[in-house]
Amino acid sequence: MALPKAKEIADSAPVVIFSKTYCSYCATVKRLLKELGASFKVIELNVEDDGSEMQSALAQWTGQRTVPNVFIGGKHIGGCDATIALHGGGKLVPLLTEVGAVAKAETSRGAKASI
Repeated sequence: MALPKAKEIADSAPVVIFSKTYCSYCATVKRLLKELGASFKVIELNVEDDGSEMQSALAQWTGQRTVPNVFIGGKHIGGCDATIALHGGGKLVPLLTEVGAVAKAETSRGAKASI
């Protein structure tokens, strides 16, 4: 039951972050995306009634049990390190733009973040 729900949520917005409210790595990813002007949906697993089941389902589906668990365009990107690495390699903003999470005008100004 949790796996279909997790997949539906991952496909429900251009960018989805499965997170926990107290996780510093999650806060880092959310801050990066905010600084880039990206729109994203956050599911705080520690406040969801079925959060631990969803986290287990995500681990089964993606092989990643930790949070943040980031999806862009319904595709699993990874966690904090993977997201920051994509940004450092200049690949995050084009991905965000491709799925409509960042307006093209934002990228033409060279969207940068302090992460």
